[in-house]
Amino acid sequence: MNKRKCFNSGLSLLMLAGIILFGSFNIKGEAFCNRKISFNSDWSFHLNDSIKDKDTINSSTVWRTLNLPHDWSIEGKFDEKSPAGYGGGALNGGLGWYKKTFKIALDNKEKITSIVFDGVYRNSQVWLNGHYLGKRPNGYIGFHYNLSPYLNYGDKDNEIIVKVDNSKQPNSRWYSGSGIFRNVWLETTDKLHVDQWGTYITTPKVTVDKASVNIEATIKNQNSVSKNAIVTTTILKKDTKVTSVTQNITLAANASQVLNQDVLVNNPVLWSDEKPEQYTSVTTISIDNKIVDEYKTDFGIRYFKFDLNRGFLLNGKQVKIKGVCMHHDLGPLGSAINTRAIERQLEILKEMGVNGIRTSHNPPAPELLDLCDKMGFIVMDEAFDMWKKAKTKYDYSLDWDQWHVKDLQDQILRDRNHTSIFMWSIGNEIPEQWSDEGPVIANELSAIVKKLDTTRLVTAAMNPAVNMNIDDVTLQFEKSKTYFNKLATSGALDIIGYNYAHQTFEHHQKNFPNVPFIATETTSALETRGHYDAVSDQIKKWPVRWDLKFTDGNLGNTVSAYDQVQAPWGSTHEATWKVMKKHDFLAGMYIWTGFDYIGEPTPYEWPSISSYFGIVDLAGFPKDVYYMYQSEWTNKTVLHIFPHWNWTAGQNVDVWAYYNNADEVELFLNGKSVGIQSKKGDDLHVMWRIPFQPGTLKAISRKNGKTVLESEIKTAGAPATFKLSADRSTIKADGIDLSFVTVDITDAKGVLSPNANNEIQFSLKGNGKIVGVCSGDPVSHESYKGSKHTALNGKCLVVVQSGTKSGKIELTAQANGLKQRTIVIIAK
Repeated sequence: MNKRKCFNSGLSLLMLAGIILFGSFNIKGEAFCNRKISFNSDWSFHLNDSIKDKDTINSSTVWRTLNLPHDWSIEGKFDEKSPAGYGGGALNGGLGWYKKTFKIALDNKEKITSIVFDGVYRNSQVWLNGHYLGKRPNGYIGFHYNLSPYLNYGDKDNEIIVKVDNSKQPNSRWYSGSGIFRNVWLETTDKLHVDQWGTYITTPKVTVDKASVNIEATIKNQNSVSKNAIVTTTILKKDTKVTSVTQNITLAANASQVLNQDVLVNNPVLWSDEKPEQYTSVTTISIDNKIVDEYKTDFGIRYFKFDLNRGFLLNGKQVKIKGVCMHHDLGPLGSAINTRAIERQLEILKEMGVNGIRTSHNPPAPELLDLCDKMGFIVMDEAFDMWKKAKTKYDYSLDWDQWHVKDLQDQILRDRNHTSIFMWSIGNEIPEQWSDEGPVIANELSAIVKKLDTTRLVTAAMNPAVNMNIDDVTLQFEKSKTYFNKLATSGALDIIGYNYAHQTFEHHQKNFPNVPFIATETTSALETRGHYDAVSDQIKKWPVRWDLKFTDGNLGNTVSAYDQVQAPWGSTHEATWKVMKKHDFLAGMYIWTGFDYIGEPTPYEWPSISSYFGIVDLAGFPKDVYYMYQSEWTNKTVLHIFPHWNWTAGQNVDVWAYYNNADEVELFLNGKSVGIQSKKGDDLHVMWRIPFQPGTLKAISRKNGKTVLESEIKTAGAPATFKLSADRSTIKADGIDLSFVTVDITDAKGVLSPNANNEIQFSLKGNGKIVGVCSGDPVSHESYKGSKHTALNGKCLVVVQSGTKSGKIELTAQANGLKQRTIVIIAK
């Protein structure tokens, strides 16, 4: 059976049988090549009232129907008394139940049917037809259960029930979300098949002319008799066959075998952050000329090295890792993953020049890694935020002894074929690093990783003792060196990763002469998009010390969007990048953070409920410093001036410009020059301090006297109407796809009103729905799931999801005193 015939056969069978009706999902047919199909639709959900329901369900339980992935916490109200605290986003957890009724065709009785969960937060327990399948405390790692022993076949219903207990709070230092927040799949295989996460593809030798590819496949026989079979692995490039290898096997009853196959790829197209080229390995198992299983694995061919003197080398080329840390929530969508929402985040970051992602501080959704493979990101895949010692009262430390080995093994097995992964991080700011217990645990974890993957480096994100005054940093760092060296010399870590301490980066070769460097977490600068303090050249530490309560700050819990405010353990954006760019041996860094996220609203407490750390705000709108990085990290010609130009007459205003590919920038106010500025030394911006006059502020960048770019900002009149723009005006009518609509409040001439904070009402016509609203305001307590939202400094976001029918979707925005506007999105 050829690949296309196999695909068409499977698709036809699914089209005939994959009818969802009244919560039933019917799967029919013979073996099909697409082993996994979505199991997300038509679940029933109940959120317990622990007093009334006593954490149980019964015949009188009231259910509502929904599709997965689902995060019930994001649907709730922000609550000052939430046990999750403002660090957890002030949104409640609780205990929820999910159930689904489905049928399995009689044809599948001789096959293996499994359910695959990509992540359930947290403490999930699963039953099928009353039979207990198991428990998984960790909310971030995928797991699966064999359903076959307990299934009913034919016309009989099956019922699966999932209990999710996120009631014990706090168990996280950031917003976790609650529920089955990642995808669920139903997997059907022959009893002879490639095991779950059963391939491991490596490229031991790579040159521009040839690449050796090793495919290690775990073949599982769940038949009661031995089986003779032919295993063929075919390497494809964009559906074109490159090479293949075939092997005969005999596998005993109820046994597994690890099969090693080697192929040679001539003239390989190498994967890089700039050109993320991929191949596909297709492993088929045949018995008597019939394909009984097909398993696809995407992979890339590349080679790399972390060099003591030259930093990170990818395919022999020196590449600076320009990365960001990312939490798992998707802003107004909460923690319920959506592939398009993740893709949008990565597109925004790529446009800024980002080429690296750290999955702080847990295993990510598989879809993130798929996208990083396709889009070219250098990933640090992180496992744990704590080991045995707790950071919050009910966190993973309580499950460590029983579960950490299984969780780490499953993470490596699941993720190790992703080309984008270059480092495994076994922990973040682990308290044990300061004791002799640290190297013991670190060696155990490192050994687990290296048993399953020998191709990447192991690191840990360690926090040096640098939380006091800058003058004391070098002295404080001596304390860190002792413990870092113990971890490194013990063999646990292949690369030293430290969080912050940018003042010590240039001394790394002296401090750790035999271990390469990566800045696992940097910066922790703070900004509110669109807010500017009057004087921009004063650096502020908010709070003064991490262990002191913050009592200063701005009215309304705002932070200046000039790059001038930092957490006490961190730096401004410019300070760390200035050090990082100077030294080749510094492989790169991961900034805290790429996007704002829900929870951890440093430096403030309640009523703030989301972070200020992001280069991009919670809605996906870039803050001004985004353009500093774009001017440094990309080949795009940049000229970005700010702030807005609506102030009090005569008020002194600091005007900044980020620019590149030019020698100078001249600034004009209402046509009159206010001076030419050029970057001196390691400057990353220029500044003018000028009294405000309404009108037009215009900047011109020049090189060798010739104009490179022009940029201008106008004083806005009274807010009058809206400008609506969709990131995509055509989306798929699949009930999943999203269009992100930016809503700008403008004056009558279309100029953005930078101080407009109107409440906007949204309505929608057509086959779609509003699934998220957000302004990026860290202090807003409005629901992200409503149909109205207050703009922050002239901007708001609406997330529209398609239905399952094609046609027009009309989104309308209106507010008191403003002319309403409508935008049309086509679903097809």
